[in-house]
Amino acid sequence: MKAVIEKSRIQGSIVVPPSKSIGHRLLILAAQTEGETRIENFPLNEDIGATCDCLQALGTRIQWQDRTAVVKGQEFLKRAEERVLPCRESGSTLRFLLPVAQISGGRTVFTGSKRLLQRPLGIYEDICLAQKICWEKEEERLTLEGALSGGEFSFPGNVSSQFVTGLLLALPKVREDSRIVLQGEFESASYVDLTLEALRTFSYRVQVPEKGVFEIPGRQKGASPGICTVPGDQSGAAFFGALNALGGQAVLLGLEKESLQGDRVWKEIMERMAKGCPTVSLKDCPDLGPILMATAALLQGAHFRDTARLKIKESDRGAAMAEELSKCGVKVQVGENEIYVPGGQVKAPDRPFDSHNDHRIAMALAVLSTVTGGTIQNAQAVNKSMPEFFRLLTQLGGKLTLVEE
Repeated sequence: MKAVIEKSRIQGSIVVPPSKSIGHRLLILAAQTEGETRIENFPLNEDIGATCDCLQALGTRIQWQDRTAVVKGQEFLKRAEERVLPCRESGSTLRFLLPVAQISGGRTVFTGSKRLLQRPLGIYEDICLAQKICWEKEEERLTLEGALSGGEFSFPGNVSSQFVTGLLLALPKVREDSRIVLQGEFESASYVDLTLEALRTFSYRVQVPEKGVFEIPGRQKGASPGICTVPGDQSGAAFFGALNALGGQAVLLGLEKESLQGDRVWKEIMERMAKGCPTVSLKDCPDLGPILMATAALLQGAHFRDTARLKIKESDRGAAMAEELSKCGVKVQVGENEIYVPGGQVKAPDRPFDSHNDHRIAMALAVLSTVTGGTIQNAQAVNKSMPEFFRLLTQLGGKLTLVEE
C-alpha cells in the first residue's frame, strides 16, 4: 500500500491509541497468573496480535469484548508439551516470551521473519548455554528445549531493556530465587520501570536495592487485579505532537498526566527544537528517533547522541531516515553513535519515500509529508503498532489517499 499525502492544515482532536509496550506486559502477566483478568482499552495491532497468538499456543484463553481483552490465566510451570510460537516481526513478543515459554521446560519453536531473527539475542543464548538449555537458531526459527532456572544473571546494562523485561516476567514463576545485575550504565531504564509497575499490578514482588540490580523471589503465584486499563501511548503521541511543533493545532486525549513511559519526553524535546538546534540523547527513548529526525529537519536541526541502537530496530533507523530525508535535500550525517540533522534544508521530495518496512519510519514520513507533500511506499508498515494511524491523521485534517498496490 502507498500513501499519497498533500500539504495539510492540521487541526482537531484525537484519542491517542493505547500503549503497545504496556499492553504486551499486562497481557503476558495476565496469561501466567491464575484467574480471569479484563484488560480494558487494549491495543490492537500486529505486534500485539503476535503475542496473543503465542500465548494461545501456550494454552491461554483470550476472548475479546470490543476493546477489552478477557484473559484466563494459568500456571505455565505445569505445561511442558512441544509448541510453536509465531512471533511474526515482533521483537517484544520474541524477547519477552523466550524466558516465559521455558518456565515449564519442554520444546519451544519460535518462528518469525528473517529481520526479527537477525536482531540480537546473545544475552539469552548465553543464559541458555550456561543452563544447558538447547538453543538451535536458523534463519526464520529458533528452537529451545529445557527449563529455565533461577540464579544470578549478569550482563551489560546498555543492551536492549527487553532482555531485562523478559527475565523479570519469567523469574517470579521459577522454583529458585534470582538476581539480575546490570554491568555499567543502565540504558532504557524507563522501559523496565513499566515492567516493574506491571508486575506490581499483578502482585509480583521484585526488590531493587540499587539501580541496575533486581532481586526476584521464586515460586510466586501473583494475583489478578481483576480489571486493569492500558493508558495512551506516549511514543505514538509523539507523531501527532510533532504536528503541533510544526504549526498544527491537534488536541491529544487519552494520555496520563503522570506517566512512567520514557517516551513522554517527546514534548520537552520538541519544545527545545523549536528554540534552536539542541543536543539530544536517545539513550532512554530510542523509539523517538525517526520522528525527532523528521521534526528537526523541518525546524532548526538537532544533534542526536546515543544512537547506536537505532541500527538494530525493524530497520537501521538512522540510516533509513537519512536516506529518506536526502530525497528532500537534507544532508544528514550518521556516525557510529551520533546523528546530525541540519535544519532549514527541506524541499519537496524528488521521488517517493519508502517506509523500509518500519512502522516508525512510515509514520515519521507521513508527518513530514503534511508539510512537503509526498508519497510513501509500503505504508502498511504502520499496522505493526498503529493500524488506525492514517485514519487519525485524516481526522486531524491530513489530506491523504491510500492506494493498494
